[in-house]
Amino acid sequence: MGSQLVQTLRQGVWASLTGGWYHDPDQNKFNNSCHLYLWMFLLMLPLLLHLALPPTTMALSIYCTSVTIFFITIKMVNYRLHVMFDEGDVVTPSSLSDVIQGESLSEVDPAQLQTPSPDGQITKELMSSDSAALDCRDLEYNEADLEHPTPLLTTADNSSSGIDVHSHPDENDPPDLNVDADGFLRIPSTFRKYGPGGRTHVRGLSMDSGKDAVLIADRSQNRQTTMTSSKSDLEAKEGQIPNESNFVEFVSLLESINSTRGASGNPPEEATEEGDRAVKEGELSHMHGFLSFLKCIFTGGSSYIAHSEVFRPLDFSHILLETSTQEKPSPKLYYKLKLFPGKWVNILYDRLTLLALLDRNQDVVENIVAVFLAFLVAFLGFILLNHGCFKDIWVFQFCVVIASCQYSLLKSVQPDAASPTHGHNQIVAYSRAAYFCIFCGLIWILEQMLRRKDLPVSTVYVLSVSCSTGLTFCFPITFVLGLFPQINTFMIYLLEQIDIHFFGGTAATGLHSAVYSIFRSLTALSLLYGFCFGALKEPWDEQHTPALFSGFCGLLVVLSYHLSGQNSDPTVLMSLIKSKLMPTLVDSEEDSEDIKDPLPEKLINSVKEILLSDLVVCSIAYILTFAITSSTVFLSLKVVLYALAGTVGFVTHYLIPQLRKHHPWFWISHPVLKSNEFSQYEPRDNAQLMWFERLYVGLLCFEKYVVYPAIILSALTNDGFLLSHRKNCDVLLMTVAGMKLLRASFCNPSFQFLTLIFTIVFFEFDCSRASETFLLDFFIMSIVFHKLSDLLHKLNFIMVYIAPWQIAWGSAFHAFAQPFAVPHSAMLLLQTFITTLFYTPLSPFLGRCDDNNLNSIFYEYLTRSLQHSLCGDLMLGRWGNYSSGDCFILASDYLNAFVHLIEIGNGLVTFQLRGLEFRGTYCQQREVEAITEGVEEDDSCCCCEPGHLPHVLSCNAAFNLRWLAWEVTTTKYLLEGYSISENNAAAMLQVYDLRKLLISYYLKSIIYYLIQSLKLQTWIKDPSITKALVSYTKWHHIERDPAVFSVKTDEDYVHCLQGVTRASFCNVYLEWIQYCANKLEEPVDCDEDSPLITLCYALSVLGRRSLGTASHNMSNSLESFLYGFNTLFKGDFRIATKDEWVFTDMDLLQKVVVPGVRMSLNLTSTRSDHFTCLEEKEEPAILYEAISNYKTSLVICHESDPAWRKAFLSSRDTLLTLRHMVDDGTDEYKIIMLYKRHLSFKVIKINKECVRGLWAGQQQELVFLRNRNPERGSIQNSKQALRNMINSSCDQPLGYPMYVSPLTTSYMGTHKQLRSIWGGPLSLDGIKTWLLSKWVRKDNLTSCNSGVNMEDVDCAGGGSSLSHNPNSITSQSLSLYQARPNRTSQANRQHTAGLVLYRRGTHDTFKGIVHPSYNIKLVSLPG
Repeated sequence: MGSQLVQTLRQGVWASLTGGWYHDPDQNKFNNSCHLYLWMFLLMLPLLLHLALPPTTMALSIYCTSVTIFFITIKMVNYRLHVMFDEGDVVTPSSLSDVIQGESLSEVDPAQLQTPSPDGQITKELMSSDSAALDCRDLEYNEADLEHPTPLLTTADNSSSGIDVHSHPDENDPPDLNVDADGFLRIPSTFRKYGPGGRTHVRGLSMDSGKDAVLIADRSQNRQTTMTSSKSDLEAKEGQIPNESNFVEFVSLLESINSTRGASGNPPEEATEEGDRAVKEGELSHMHGFLSFLKCIFTGGSSYIAHSEVFRPLDFSHILLETSTQEKPSPKLYYKLKLFPGKWVNILYDRLTLLALLDRNQDVVENIVAVFLAFLVAFLGFILLNHGCFKDIWVFQFCVVIASCQYSLLKSVQPDAASPTHGHNQIVAYSRAAYFCIFCGLIWILEQMLRRKDLPVSTVYVLSVSCSTGLTFCFPITFVLGLFPQINTFMIYLLEQIDIHFFGGTAATGLHSAVYSIFRSLTALSLLYGFCFGALKEPWDEQHTPALFSGFCGLLVVLSYHLSGQNSDPTVLMSLIKSKLMPTLVDSEEDSEDIKDPLPEKLINSVKEILLSDLVVCSIAYILTFAITSSTVFLSLKVVLYALAGTVGFVTHYLIPQLRKHHPWFWISHPVLKSNEFSQYEPRDNAQLMWFERLYVGLLCFEKYVVYPAIILSALTNDGFLLSHRKNCDVLLMTVAGMKLLRASFCNPSFQFLTLIFTIVFFEFDCSRASETFLLDFFIMSIVFHKLSDLLHKLNFIMVYIAPWQIAWGSAFHAFAQPFAVPHSAMLLLQTFITTLFYTPLSPFLGRCDDNNLNSIFYEYLTRSLQHSLCGDLMLGRWGNYSSGDCFILASDYLNAFVHLIEIGNGLVTFQLRGLEFRGTYCQQREVEAITEGVEEDDSCCCCEPGHLPHVLSCNAAFNLRWLAWEVTTTKYLLEGYSISENNAAAMLQVYDLRKLLISYYLKSIIYYLIQSLKLQTWIKDPSITKALVSYTKWHHIERDPAVFSVKTDEDYVHCLQGVTRASFCNVYLEWIQYCANKLEEPVDCDEDSPLITLCYALSVLGRRSLGTASHNMSNSLESFLYGFNTLFKGDFRIATKDEWVFTDMDLLQKVVVPGVRMSLNLTSTRSDHFTCLEEKEEPAILYEAISNYKTSLVICHESDPAWRKAFLSSRDTLLTLRHMVDDGTDEYKIIMLYKRHLSFKVIKINKECVRGLWAGQQQELVFLRNRNPERGSIQNSKQALRNMINSSCDQPLGYPMYVSPLTTSYMGTHKQLRSIWGGPLSLDGIKTWLLSKWVRKDNLTSCNSGVNMEDVDCAGGGSSLSHNPNSITSQSLSLYQARPNRTSQANRQHTAGLVLYRRGTHDTFKGIVHPSYNIKLVSLPG
């Protein structure tokens, strides 16, 4: 614990303060020294230049030039070294002594060396290149040779610096090879080892020769060299495998140990024998073996030690156990760094050490960005120093900030407090410098603007701007606390906040989305500004509104409405454009997909529907707005509009939501406005539309489409003539304010009435002198109110989280530590104000005290269900009040989903769903219990239990509900999903009778699918199949395989024959085969000797034999039987040799046997569930009908099969699968049956600042503070904040959700109930169809009333006649009136009847139901 704390303080806290510099004891002195000198250079350079030189441009130029050249040099060298390592140009050692010592070696071409002859002399024979590929073995040396080792060959250029400069015309030239007086080639001393008798002893390891190679050499120039290695170094290598990186170390260790043994006079027996034999025989082996060995080692080959002709794996364990106290030399390998053609440098370095020294930039663009940021930091920082913004000690502190920002570009803080991932985060390296440039740039620009006296500045709210540099001093602290996110996240937040608070945007889902939203807002603003500036260029009277200004107002409403209904992510819109411009390309992409997902097409259709609707609605809105603003209707309606907005907003967004809550005002024990499903135990139908939901939707639409547009247009009209006398800045402000307020009202007016009330109260009564125009006051107050709302959420979370009575007093430490939390709480309050200003998450420093992923498909389907209904349910008020960023939990019996609302638009909602574990941890279960438990039965008040009033909560219950960071908004929220029914397969198949029934259904299902196949005639007439099945045509043929066939499981088993025959098979299954064959349209020969019987019999044997093979021939064992059946259920078949005829056509397996396996499981499970008599024979007709129905209505496959996911995406009603569950020591097979129905959820709304704070706290704890404790206190259950459920739903590696959906958009038009209220989106085709239907229907109804035969009249307005329509009015009327008294029955009725529908004097189309408001008239028709 102490070492981890020191490491966190050193690598985390201190490194964040300095920008990345800290002393790392695990690194060498060179790296630590370089880090220190780099930091000191970056710190002292600006400080000395500022103190020594006057604040002139010359000093600025010197500093910026020096920093730029310095960074360019470092980045170029670093980039070039990494390129060198990527190319892998390693200098191969040229001698064994150099390998041991690790010195610089030159490459040797093995082809230039010559093989020795058997008489002991070296012949000039080229070595074979074929043997080079096979020579991949280790060497064994004579330990006696170490008494006289070869000297080291070093150059004068080789020094401790690790750089050796060579100049060669060709870098691949071989070393010099000398020729003796006899003309024989002498091997250089770099390749020699000396053995007894003055011979150089080297083991040759080619595949064709395992003999020793003895080379004549001169030892007069040799001198002894001692190699040492410490015992600790040797023990540290124990258990390691020699590879390319540590090969030299292992060779050095081996040589050191052998040297020790040789010095003691006890060489190993094997080595001595090898040396003596080499001396006696005098044979020379190939030198190429040694060179190819080195090549194989450095390319990852296996290492072996050769003993004569026997090879054994290289084992260092016995060597490492016998260590000496001598020190081993450090291994050294050189890399070639090319400087110029023919000029290269040997670099004694490796990639890991370089990465520890400097961060790597992947490409040239990153290097350019780093150099540019370093220059910008130097330029802006030194400008502020020259301008005198810092004095005394603050100059040094500012230079520390500059040095930290520049140093982070060379060696960044890893991990950073703002980093969301483990490991190296490249983006964090640029964050500190980017923030410095942003703040210093703003300070410099503001200071320059304030120094100008002629700057046209408009005074707004009597505010003056002052240059503040205090924030730059806090840079180290802010980065330690993680208050600033990484720079890409900051850009998303910045653009998102600008778009929301200034242009009325919704949200941003990424950097591309944020840029796209800002771009479209600026485009609309520029267009509106042109109209507004033209309208206000000349003064005008408020009684006569110019036409150009009315056009501006109409265009403002139209653009605001259109932008409010568009998603900030342009992906779907681009897909729609692509499908229209390049349909062939889209079709080819869809054809390439195996499983077509219907969701993208639905989204494209929704966007298309919205665009067509906007075309109609915007045209109508422009005309109405132009007409209204041209009149003087708004002059006297200002007070009326304010009162109307306040009343409608209070009823819509406060009164109705409170009455629909589970505990209204936290005092009433049940909802006042209850849904129809509230009292139902298990609702099965769709949620019924209630009257108060209709009222809520009506008031909401009236508020967002009538009231607030009228208020904003009134403000524009009343203040227009005043703004015509103002400057351009005021015109821009009015345009921005109008667009922002209109877009916000169209998107989500939940809090607009509160903002309006605060604006009127504050600027009319509190600060009337500071008031500008109403439009600008409303605009400013909307921003302030948004920030105040975030502040209240943060304060609520803090108070709930640190309340003393909320803490679990589990130990004496809690009672001791709680009083000391008061100062910490004060720090949290200060942090709350800071995070509210910058819109950053609150990071609390408190709280120290699976299922199979196949289940994620349930959450995926839940996401699809929400995609259809979420937007409509929100607009119906079923989730209460909502806004962007709100978080909800959907809790049911086994599904617990976290829903995050990302974007709220006009008729659309973008959300993300995170699925939690089915059977969560203990802490999760405790929090789920806290959600589901009721407080209605609580009778306590303080310490006593006096009870409570009827329908009212007790005092303690009401108090506890107020101290929660969550609340239950809905208890019976219905959503389409799948219910799970599990059945233990082992319990079902424990009885042999059921196992026999399963095999019987297995064979019957195979027969059914075979006969139903379209290829039946092809298979019967196939000569290859007929030839392979000759043995099955013989009646005396017996299948005797005791591992496959058994009297316990096979109905056609003949006990006396100990097997299965064709006759016994026909005795049991002939009736079923003939019944299935008779159902075919084309007759098939199905007598006992027909080819169909032969094929059925062969497939039955194949199916049972495959089951026995998959069960490891142990079918009598239940576990083996289940394992084998599960293997076949997955489609994994092991076909025996005698059954390979089935490979003639793979459809015999895929479309006959595999469906038969799966159908048999369903049939057996169904019959066992019904508790029918197993001995009772099932009629073929019943079984045939059951299989036919299941084939169409039921999807049976394994969960890993793509058909399973396709069935989910297609919303099939029933699915069945067999799952093998291995969890916590249990090994079970479950038959899973899924039924599509409506699931009931509890909707819990969570404080969104609680979620953001806990997620940010997990990020700091796991990534920055490196807490690896799986049972850490921050994920323990906390009922008041649902801490475990929130933290586990975060993205990995912070949380562990089972499923995280992509960002999904739900549209209003996909909700059926909401569509029935407002009639769906408008379009030109819809209007045309409606008009035609009304006009034609009027004529048809007139004809019907005059007594014309209805068979000749189309009362539907252009379709088929009613007499031929099964859902016609006539058929509906018969069912409506046949139960009435005094009516003749339908059978005796000799005439038809029709219904003519009227509704309040207007005609309407019939929609399949009879509404109470319809007047029903029975008309008798002739015929």
